[in-house]
Formats: sequence, C-alpha cells, structure tokens
Amino acid sequence: MKMKKIVSAALAMAMALSLAACGGQNNGGQSTTPPPSSNQGSNQSTPDPAPTGSGTADAITVWVYPVGGWGDEAKVKPLIDKFTSDTGIKVTMEWLAYADGDDKVNAALTGGNAPDVIMEGPERLVANWGVNGHMVDLSDMIDDTDRQEILPAALAAGTSTDGKVYLYPMFNVAHCMAVNYTAVKEAGAEANIDLETRTWTVEQFDATVKALYDKYGTTVAAVYCAGQGGDQGTRELIRNRYSTKLTNAEHTAYTWNTPEVINALTDLKNMPGIEFDASLQGGDEIAKFYQGVLKMAFCWNAAQQMDPNSAGTGEGKTLTGDEIVYMCFPTQEGKAPEEGSGVWGLGAFNTGDEARIAAAKEFIKYMCDSENCSQAGDISNFFSCRSMAEGVEIKSSNPLLVEYYSKMMPYMGEYYQITNGWAGARTEWWNMLQRVGAGDDIAETVAKYEANANAAASAAS
Repeated sequence: MKMKKIVSAALAMAMALSLAACGGQNNGGQSTTPPPSSNQGSNQSTPDPAPTGSGTADAITVWVYPVGGWGDEAKVKPLIDKFTSDTGIKVTMEWLAYADGDDKVNAALTGGNAPDVIMEGPERLVANWGVNGHMVDLSDMIDDTDRQEILPAALAAGTSTDGKVYLYPMFNVAHCMAVNYTAVKEAGAEANIDLETRTWTVEQFDATVKALYDKYGTTVAAVYCAGQGGDQGTRELIRNRYSTKLTNAEHTAYTWNTPEVINALTDLKNMPGIEFDASLQGGDEIAKFYQGVLKMAFCWNAAQQMDPNSAGTGEGKTLTGDEIVYMCFPTQEGKAPEEGSGVWGLGAFNTGDEARIAAAKEFIKYMCDSENCSQAGDISNFFSCRSMAEGVEIKSSNPLLVEYYSKMMPYMGEYYQITNGWAGARTEWWNMLQRVGAGDDIAETVAKYEANANAAASAAS
C-alpha cells in the first residue's frame, strides 16, 4: 500500500476518533519530590539564555522522556545538531526516565527552574502541567492548514477543554502485545496466530497460553503491577477481553466496576500460565520477554517491534534470536479489538521569559511542522501525527513501520488517558491488580479501587 493511501486511511479513521478524544482534562495529581543533586544523562547544566537581536533566545533546555527512539541520545543528537546549525539556537538536552522523571519536572517547576521544552504525552502536558498553568498555549502555532494535516484525534488529545493547545502532536501509535512466535510454533499453537490481520479471539489466546504452559511448564505471561510503568498493557488486556470501556465518554469518571472487568480479572487470575506479578512493571516485563523467560508481552508497540527497547536485537527478535510477532489484544468472537492509542508531542513551559518562549516555539515548529517531521518520526519508530508539513509530504523511510501502522491503525482507540484525576487513578489501578493477585475477592476489590479512582477524579474536577 502506498504511503499516501495509508495516511488518508489514518486521517479518515482519526476523524471518527476525534470527538471521543476531546474529553475533560484536569490535574494529574503528581507528587513533587526534590530531584537528585545531579541528573544522569544531562549534557550540561541549565543554560542562562540571552535574547538575540530578533527577540529569540540563543539557548534553550529540552527535557525528553524515553519516547520510542527519542530516549536514545545517539539517535537524537544529529537532528538536534542540525537544528542548532540551522537556527543558531543551542540546545541542552536532559534525558528523563519514567521512574523519576515526573518528580524532576515537578521539582524544577517548584524551584522556578523549568526547562523550555518537554516531550511526553497529553496526560502530563495537558491534564497535569497544562491545566495547572505551567504550559504555554500553542494555539497560535496551529493554523487552518495545520488542522487539515494533523490527525484530528492527536490534536484533540493535546488540547484542553477550553481550547488551549499545550501539546503540539508529534508521533502516534496503537499499543499492542507480542508473542514469542518461535516458542508458539514449538508448542504447536501457531494456528492461533493470524499474521495477516494480527487479531485473535479470547479462545485462541487462551489456547495458546495453555499450549505454551504445557510445553514449558513456567509462567507464560505476567499481569505486571509493581507500579504504573507500562500500565496501558494491562488495561488493554483486561478491557478488550469482554469489550468494555474503563472511563465514561466524557472522560470525567472511571468505569471499572463492571461484570466485564470482573470476569476478565477472574479469567486471568484462574488461568495456568498467567501470573499477577507485583515485582514487575512494564519495562521489567519486556526485559523478561527479551530474555525468553516470558513468552508473551503486554507492554508493546511499534518502537519495541522495530528494535526492542534499544536491546540491539534488531527487528522482531529476542536476545536468544527467537522471532517476535506483534498481535492485537484478544477479544471475543466477532468483536473488533480497540487498541489503546499513544500520542506524544512537544510543549513549552511558561518560564516568563518571552525570548526563551520564542526559541522554544521555534524548536517545536522545527520538529513538528517542517520537513524534519519525517526524520523525527524515523527516530521515534512511531508514526508522524501529520501527513504534510509546509508543503512537504511526511512519510516514514522504514517499510516495517509502515506495515505495522497499516495493520494497527484501524484498531486505534480513543485517548482516554486525559480523564480527570488520571495520575491518582493509575495508582489505584496497579494497587487493584496487586490485591487481585494476592487473592482478595475480585468484585469487592474492583469496587473499592474504582471508588478511590473516582474520588480522585472528583477532587480534580
């Protein structure tokens, strides 16, 4: 399929998603703790940029969460150097980790030392820092042409309910899961894997887990719940099993306490080969999957498939050379999967320095609205949120990514991570999974933690 056809299909699909993605956004409720005395991965200390004659600062700081390949400094540096060469603006990069990145950002905000630009998703840039007054409204950077070129669902996810744009969309992806296809074939279960559609039923999934468990006698897959890292995987696994939603349509409340969620948790808790593991987060699960310890991974996406988590194994390979294939999350017979969507982009913190804000906007435009979008997307191993930029077609040079995108985009779901009280709800989610894994009554546990999540949502509204 040609690239233009893929982008056209993506735009058509996203039009249908855009209204659903426009739900309420509010305070993410992140805690604030002081950052360490030194930040590993920082190129140098925060600069004190001086305005140039044009009213634009000549130096900025950019903090980046490990979003796909953008977590790899070696991959990003050539594009950053090109920006500096083209604009004269020096960039100091800070490479954040999800384990403590939020605390570092919040401490910087509290101390008046915020970076100029940050890369992450709407749940942080919009629903947390944006609505709390820390971000610059980027609406003036988006004209009518941009609104035609950017995926509507991605633009909606970066926009607050009052119309302020706190995240300029950069990449998007449909989350999925992965299986060790070599192990599946050795277990004689390859008939359950449809490599054309990448979809399967709950019955096929369960049969594959059983075959792998019978073959190897060890845990096949983990419902990881040590923390929030990679929690989109457990949400998609659970909500797709009986095709339900975890929030209301307005994104103001959580809807976990349903027969569908309770039955899904009950099925998984009672399934030999599936373990609720309170010692693992998403990254830990992926590591065990690469090592061959686990035969399935629920924390997966295009970046992992192209070169798994910077493990250096190459496209679709474990550390032992086994073949990895990506799959949608299983659903009941006749039900289409709804894969959780990931949207990432750039935002500018309101430092109060207009020259620095102007330089931050120049950086954002360079990466998100210029011919550089293609290179930025290739670095990420995700797909650009726009089809064209300044008259230039934006396309990936990676045919494997194009193939992934064409198969997964039709199943991309709404961006529900902007629901009120999201940060608190995430904590309630993994705590709920821990208690289910410990053997607590599932119905009572779901009711309790949904109530806690909705209390957080109410407090944030």
